[in-house]
Amino acid sequence: MMRQLILEDGTVFVGEGFGSEVETTGEIVFTTGMTGYQEVLTDPSYCGQIVTFTFPLVGNYGINLEDFESIVPAVHGLIVKEYAEHPSNFRNKMSLDQYCKDKGIPGLAGIDTRMLTKKLREVGTMKGKFCSMEANVDDVVAELTNTPLFTNHVERVSTQKPYRSPGRGHRVVLVDFGMKHGILRELTNRKCDVTVVPYNVSAKEIFLLAPDGIMLSNGPGDPKDVQVAIEMIKEVVGKVPLFGICLGHQLFALANGGNTSKLKFGHRGANHPVKHLETGKVAITSQNHGYAVETESIEGTDLEVTHVALNDGTVEGLKHKTYPAFTVQYHPEASPGPEDANYLFDEFISMMEAQKREGNLQCQNA
Repeated sequence: MMRQLILEDGTVFVGEGFGSEVETTGEIVFTTGMTGYQEVLTDPSYCGQIVTFTFPLVGNYGINLEDFESIVPAVHGLIVKEYAEHPSNFRNKMSLDQYCKDKGIPGLAGIDTRMLTKKLREVGTMKGKFCSMEANVDDVVAELTNTPLFTNHVERVSTQKPYRSPGRGHRVVLVDFGMKHGILRELTNRKCDVTVVPYNVSAKEIFLLAPDGIMLSNGPGDPKDVQVAIEMIKEVVGKVPLFGICLGHQLFALANGGNTSKLKFGHRGANHPVKHLETGKVAITSQNHGYAVETESIEGTDLEVTHVALNDGTVEGLKHKTYPAFTVQYHPEASPGPEDANYLFDEFISMMEAQKREGNLQCQNA
């Protein structure tokens, strides 16, 4: 079955369809990872997007449930150079094609993904649509031009009700803006008693849970669309230790007087170098975001830049100058890898332990 990808500038790519046959519209983006297509497919941060894989072969190790980052994928479509019809892996449970059919996700294979990626790098991300071969290009371009992308990304992917992942360690409230399961896994591996709460949770509701720490998760879209979370963060900063990842990092910056803006084509992949300014060490990181904190906006705030991206110099980490709170733009939970920045979860644990010791000392001296 042949299918068209039509971009809002009128560019047309024709390839072979796989997965679902539905027509779909979304923001066309690209990811540079050589592996991890299952994690990308199920990462809620890709909500509403059609993802182009720069690695030429996708689907070769099939699908298994252990590598999923969410239960219900929110991606709108996949674009690959070559789709592997016959996966080979001892963990394989089904093919990528079958999974996409089951979940209503359309795919397109056999197009020049290098050409598409170069266009996105030069022009920036843009809207596109998967169509049948009968679709009129001019009509589709007019539709894409006149139809804005939706903005309620976080609302679509966040949990609707709080739930617990019990543990015997520190009590952590994990605010779900589109949480990857890898974040929850890292906390539970450290025996944390985690309560996952919706994106629109209030500071009062969080404090009723008596947390030792607060985790702000990743998520899709423009952080400025999530004003309710920005107000909540303003109320909790300084009360308990806080750790934010990706969208959580951007929301933390906005809550403390910083600003964010949309990147031309974003950072997506598992191979982005990030430098820690204090130590000079460089970590290879997993990233997925289309917005970034503006460096100049941090000047004059109570925040300090701790990490920068070596590819373009953008802000990759922040910490509060007074309170126990820090955030990173990249994904230390490494889903997909690498695991260079996994130690940040241990730093969060140490921060909660230090806060507890300080609280106990104050009680003894009272």
